[in-house]
Amino acid sequence: MKKFLALVLASIMCLSLAACAAKTDGDGDKEEAKGSVYYLNFKPESDQAWQDLAKTYTEKTGVPVKVLTAASGEYNNTLIAEMDKKDAPTMFQVGNQGALKTWGDFCYDLSDTDFYKEMTTDDFNLKGENGEVLAAGYCYEAFGIIVNKALLAKAGYDLSDIKDFDSLKKVADDIHARAAELGFDAFSSAGLDSSSSWRFSGHLANMPLYYAFRDDNVTAQPAEIKGTYLENYKNIWDLYITDSATTGADLVAATGDMSTAEFKEGKACFYQNGTWEYAGLIEAGLKAEDLAMIPIYCGVDGEEKAGLCCGTENCWSVNKNASEEDIKATLDFMYWVVTSEEGTTLLAEQFGPCPFKNAKEPENVFFAQANKYIEEGNYVVTWAFNYTPAVDNWRAGVVDALAQYTAGKGEWDAVKTAFVDGWATQYAGENG
Repeated sequence: MKKFLALVLASIMCLSLAACAAKTDGDGDKEEAKGSVYYLNFKPESDQAWQDLAKTYTEKTGVPVKVLTAASGEYNNTLIAEMDKKDAPTMFQVGNQGALKTWGDFCYDLSDTDFYKEMTTDDFNLKGENGEVLAAGYCYEAFGIIVNKALLAKAGYDLSDIKDFDSLKKVADDIHARAAELGFDAFSSAGLDSSSSWRFSGHLANMPLYYAFRDDNVTAQPAEIKGTYLENYKNIWDLYITDSATTGADLVAATGDMSTAEFKEGKACFYQNGTWEYAGLIEAGLKAEDLAMIPIYCGVDGEEKAGLCCGTENCWSVNKNASEEDIKATLDFMYWVVTSEEGTTLLAEQFGPCPFKNAKEPENVFFAQANKYIEEGNYVVTWAFNYTPAVDNWRAGVVDALAQYTAGKGEWDAVKTAFVDGWATQYAGENG
């Protein structure tokens, strides 16, 4: 009987040891590791990198890390299915306020975690009604005015000469006035062809939306907008369509390829676009050291402290319904990802700019500049256009009004109407 009990006890001990992973502390000694991590990954293109990183972390700590990557376009369906299981993801994506409405009750408050304390900005995070951080934006894209510094220097200026709308206008006006002498103009074509117009009905329109929403503390899609900063929108649009080789009615049919080519070929000093253009510009022969991205200045008070227009739908959340051990294991893993050599390398290679203290500098200089603006304390111009109702229809109305105005066939009031009344109309159409 004693021998039988001894065998039973020995079996129980073996099972207990098997159930607990072992991790190594800083001195190389093994200690018991509790909990596990299950990450439901949003981006198929980064699957192998996450699988490799998970394996490395488990080898280092003994903590099991499972990574499941949803198929392209199937993340929400996969999340619904996985969250309904007993062993649900402990770490998942919540990309915007709409998704937060659905998944907010599943999200752990990250506000007091070591992971959150590694962040350099709060601007990409999604919050609950009481200010709790429910989803942390871990990477972002940016857009602004791309500058050819070599051409700027040829015109007798430096980036430091541009710090607000007045100084941008002064430089652009001078370059435009001397275009024949210099061999290039100020801005590439602000084309309103569909291949180009999104830059202005979406990205440029973000400027008046961002400042109005900042003033009114808008944190959800509003039924109506005021148009408070539409004169600032007009400021920068007038500059684009005046200080350019292509003006007036010719801009209505000007394409995105035309605008890009003008910048690539050294025919324009300034070009509104985003971080995604970098690789193409380098492939076209432009040098990294000659490229920069500056904020879109439009004459708003205090804009000398503006940064680039940055946004993301890549936000991490932790499942608050997971076990206490799994929540801790997940938070430890997230902290390691944003502080370790292995983790920060993955983030830089796969996602570019990441708002963490130990983030590596991406090769893309536009990303590096976006980070630098943040580090220097400039405010981030977040993507307010994400709130646009019936986005395609609203933008079509704005583009039509811009085209009439630009061609000299309509007044600016028509742009205001398309902007403000169009928003209310599209919101009512979507919400009944």
